Amino acid sequence: MIPWVELDSATTPDGTNRLRLKQRGHEFSIMLGNNELMNSRLSGSEEALAQLTCADLSQSPKILIGGLGMGFTLRAALAKLGADADVVVAELLPEVLDWARGPMAEVFDGCLDDPRVRVEIADVATLINSDESSWDAILLDVDNGPEGLTVDANDRLYNGGGLSRARAALKPGGVLAVWSQGPDASFTRRLRQAGLTVEEHKVRANGKRGARHVIWTARKAL
Repeated sequence: MIPWVELDSATTPDGTNRLRLKQRGHEFSIMLGNNELMNSRLSGSEEALAQLTCADLSQSPKILIGGLGMGFTLRAALAKLGADADVVVAELLPEVLDWARGPMAEVFDGCLDDPRVRVEIADVATLINSDESSWDAILLDVDNGPEGLTVDANDRLYNGGGLSRARAALKPGGVLAVWSQGPDASFTRRLRQAGLTVEEHKVRANGKRGARHVIWTARKAL
């Protein structure tokens, strides 16, 4: 069997965690400690995050994606959106963008050069908090679920205050979508308490196979 090779690593801004980029043949993995955050062979649920969210947006939507990852959500969103879409990707770690343009360029397949895309090296919470009633959709895939994993401060994205700020940042009828490794009934309740209409979707990690992941789509009233 081909062994895994660690290509690079990046430390989170708070200094508490280290992400590692690993490669085995044509397969890539991004690890946080012993947790695999993403794998280039498993893209189904990340793609579903975009497909579920972007299916019925306006013709010229403004989209915020939290977390660049391996670009699966971004590529799926671009495939659904029209030529006038404006897609902003917030990525906390500049090294992740370097990986996307370097060793994982084949995985990203040129999507970062799409004229509809702008990547900002920033905390997605900062962009949410600074833009009121600006986004048609906010897609969050920055942790393994609705709790701070990559960075402890990400908890503020998923608590009541964070969800209220996300709701304020959405245009009327806008959608907040959140990816999770598994279900979380308390998070569903918090979404509803924030005044959002919630749907919970169970999707496979890879097509019809693999683990079942959860995506919440939570809509702001018109």
